Amino acid sequence: MTRFAFILHPLTTADFCRKFSLARYVPARLLEAIMRHVHPFRAASIKGVESPWAETEGWFIACPLTARQMIELPEKLVLKKIIQAGRVAERYGADILGLGAFTSVVGDAGITVADNLSIAVTTGNSYTVAAALEAVRQAAVLMDIEMDRAEVAILGASGSIGAALAKILCREAGRINLVARNQIRLEKLARELRGCGRATVRCQTSHQAVLPTSDIVLAVTSAVDSIIEARTIKPGAVVCDVARPRNISREVARQRDDVLVIEGGVVEVPGKVNFGLDFGFPLGMAYACMAETMILALEGRKENFTLGRDLTVSQIEEISHLADKHGFRVAGLRSFERALPLESVKYIKMRAHAGRNGGEGKAGRAHSGQDAVRAVYAAGRHNRAEEK
Repeated sequence: MTRFAFILHPLTTADFCRKFSLARYVPARLLEAIMRHVHPFRAASIKGVESPWAETEGWFIACPLTARQMIELPEKLVLKKIIQAGRVAERYGADILGLGAFTSVVGDAGITVADNLSIAVTTGNSYTVAAALEAVRQAAVLMDIEMDRAEVAILGASGSIGAALAKILCREAGRINLVARNQIRLEKLARELRGCGRATVRCQTSHQAVLPTSDIVLAVTSAVDSIIEARTIKPGAVVCDVARPRNISREVARQRDDVLVIEGGVVEVPGKVNFGLDFGFPLGMAYACMAETMILALEGRKENFTLGRDLTVSQIEEISHLADKHGFRVAGLRSFERALPLESVKYIKMRAHAGRNGGEGKAGRAHSGQDAVRAVYAAGRHNRAEEK
């Protein structure tokens, strides 16, 4: 049996406090200072991952640095901590290691980590792209958005996931808006895309310039805080949040009952899986980056798979094929850790249509929007209870 491990880390100090209850009495900045000196450790064992072809087991390895620390601390220090976590995985017998959240973007996106370990490493970004694309395509159909005429905005397009999404969607969409702070990297990507697909391509350094006209928004930035404001999004748009920490605040869903906000990269894992750890999902569901590590283990692929900042379309297609083979499935449409019922999607589409045609006016929309949000979240809670 090929075994795996997956490195995770607390997004904020609150996540650390859930594991160590006494830590909640320590001020956040002091707690972060303490966490710098905590050695990576095994957080949980993972059992029951089983496909028709193979089975695997693994471990969650905790790297005790918050998302903010991953960005603000010296890169050399952060990489050292991630490599230490990888060596914990080696000692437990893992054959392949997955890098979660910010551990996959620090430095050269896994290359240095892989060079310093004796086991295979993957960031999970290939399957993250595949799963996000499938979720967006499903949502577009439900919202009556025709992909070949759609305007798509990719926030964080200069990153590896954003660039890969652009390379695939430029063959399907009508227009692609590439958004990131680095104009030089954006222009380089735009040159690669022009002529490679049907879409027209333009670059922007501010997402505020493209949100009012974009039918589909994919958010994949490495921002520590949410960046999208509710008022600027086009009515009827599909907004897919692939980033962790989130790029999209819950306030968007609360304030806009005419916008469909979904999560990208959430999948169902085959078998009677027990993660040994509650990270907010119903039983048997995981992030796609976690799933990529499991898929490679099930396939017996003890080799580096997704590393660095240049994802290829062939990699994405390959991991998507292997996911299908082993029974991994995109977990329907989900919004803020809750299943999104079809009735809620229909309501959002109706509200968008009413808004485009004058509707009730802003006051009526705000009042009925609160009722709609209550309905969406009530249905979500009901669905989550059933899933458990």
